[in-house]
Amino acid sequence: MSRNSLKNMLANLVALFFISGFSALIYQVSWQRLLFTGFGVDLTSITVIISIFMLGLGIGAFFGGRIADRFPKKIILLFCCIELLIGIFGFMSYSAIHWLQEIMIHSSMFIMIFGVFLLLLIPTFLMGSTLPLLTAFFNHHISNIGESIGQLYFYNTLGAAMGALSTGFILFNFLTLSQTLMLAASFNILISLSIFILYGRK
Repeated sequence: MSRNSLKNMLANLVALFFISGFSALIYQVSWQRLLFTGFGVDLTSITVIISIFMLGLGIGAFFGGRIADRFPKKIILLFCCIELLIGIFGFMSYSAIHWLQEIMIHSSMFIMIFGVFLLLLIPTFLMGSTLPLLTAFFNHHISNIGESIGQLYFYNTLGAAMGALSTGFILFNFLTLSQTLMLAASFNILISLSIFILYGRK
């Protein structure tokens, strides 16, 4: 692959990874708002919800690299499938969280926390696995891997910050919670299709 092709690939993936971070924080803020109706709004509920989200991301990051090592020829396809699955869950998440709250309305705090963890484990695991997958992909194609991964991480984090700000100050003012989640899910579907079209056959 030529140097220009690699630079174009990096630019495209950086842009899409920015959108991925943007959508991830839309999910976190929106799910947190939904779950507040079950937990209430206090320091304990905020800590629990953020901890569950970060735990899922951490588990996904831990196993993402191992998945890439096991399927080195299918990394891009795996990435596309993961973004697609995140999007599918995003479309279902509004109803799923309401369903969870209805069946656990009289449960103890511990049972509710465990239920939320099980519900959010899969999407947060998938989100956490995306960066290790792309890291492994670049490791096969780019010599200056540190700079490339630094750019991916920077723009993903920047996208996350913009997603959190936009959700709280803009999206919630113009969209309902379910519409906001559908917007985030649409971003994931867009990422999946874009990367598959651009690099799915490489």
